[in-house]
Amino acid sequence: MNQKDKIAIIGLGYVGLPLAVACAEKYAVVGLDISQSRIEELQTGYDRTFEVSKDELEGVKQNLRFTSKVDEIADCNIYIVTVPTPIDASNRPDLTPLIKSSETVGRVLKKGDIVIYESTVYPGVTEEVCVPVLEKSSGLKFNKDFFAGYSPERINPGDKEHTVKKILKVTSGSTPEIAKKVDALYQSIIEAGTHLASSIKVAEASKVIENTQRDVNIALINELALIFDTMGIDTNEVIEAAATKWNFIKLTPGLVGGHCIGVDPYYLTFKAEELGYKPNLILGARQINNGMGKYIVEQTVKHLIKHDKKIKDSNVLVMGVTFKENCPDTRNTKVVDIIHELQEYHVNVDAYDPWVDTEVERKSFPYPLLRHNPIEADKKYDAIIVAVAHDQFKSLKRADYENISTAPAVLIDIKGIVEKPTWRL
Repeated sequence: MNQKDKIAIIGLGYVGLPLAVACAEKYAVVGLDISQSRIEELQTGYDRTFEVSKDELEGVKQNLRFTSKVDEIADCNIYIVTVPTPIDASNRPDLTPLIKSSETVGRVLKKGDIVIYESTVYPGVTEEVCVPVLEKSSGLKFNKDFFAGYSPERINPGDKEHTVKKILKVTSGSTPEIAKKVDALYQSIIEAGTHLASSIKVAEASKVIENTQRDVNIALINELALIFDTMGIDTNEVIEAAATKWNFIKLTPGLVGGHCIGVDPYYLTFKAEELGYKPNLILGARQINNGMGKYIVEQTVKHLIKHDKKIKDSNVLVMGVTFKENCPDTRNTKVVDIIHELQEYHVNVDAYDPWVDTEVERKSFPYPLLRHNPIEADKKYDAIIVAVAHDQFKSLKRADYENISTAPAVLIDIKGIVEKPTWRL
């Protein structure tokens, strides 16, 4: 790659910001985001996602600047789009962020420019949805005036070991020559190396099946947990025993949320059904995983009854609301399902999460959150559900929970971190 290349990163979330910092170690980079408050935070060196430290931002400040103004990316020649690809209420792909970002890039696109997409999509979106938007917005001709690439993101929020530069990157381009240029760009910043796919569609498909495979595997473990629970067998003990075989894939049951595993399979099933194929296995896995919140609440209610505690107007504490541990991300968190189901039983629910502590994060979560640590308060709870394995919760003892419980304590452990729980998934 030419060191004079100037890169624009469109979208500065969990994917875009770490990529912008990595690129800025070797290239001039402009980070664009529609949120002015996000831009202002980053300009002060603060990242609310905690993916990038203030020292890391300080280390590349000579090559990286942030803006919410489109005209400030007009002098770039490589545009990398890292916006979310969510689903709507009917579990159908919502390509609105991708389309609007393409319109934005199209307004400043010039001859010879390359637009690379990292957002997870079903095969065909880059060339069949995004490229026509780029052409219409720019007035330029695809693969003549401008070019495209696709390199799916593999960011794992909260993971400080598998960071962007340490995860091998799949790359692709709209022509053989452009594919080599895209691959060279990522080769220059990704320490783990790259894998050049034969086409953009192959690269798109490779990403969407990564999370679909994991979703299906977790659904199997969740279904086994439901079976073993009816048998009175500890699922985690079964898994430990089975994992002594070298080729057993060790996974644990739990909630499957987040913006990847709980979302991406719907992109693939949407396209499959559009083409006339019913992906029963994938959809069945989604149904199992989406039903885990309801099952957890049913078990909570059963144990409240078993311990002679009332259901209506009982007080239940939910510990942790993010979709995974040690991360402030609440997107598509399935803890929401637990709170909703509890309220269906007319239960009074308090929720607490030490990682969700800013007003921006609180506004993104649909239920009120305690501002104080309930472990240090006087309120008593009829049941406590530990839903997320934050480090702060791992350090707690059973006595900590008993101190804020009405006797006898009903402790529901979803993550296997509670000492002698009443019930464990």
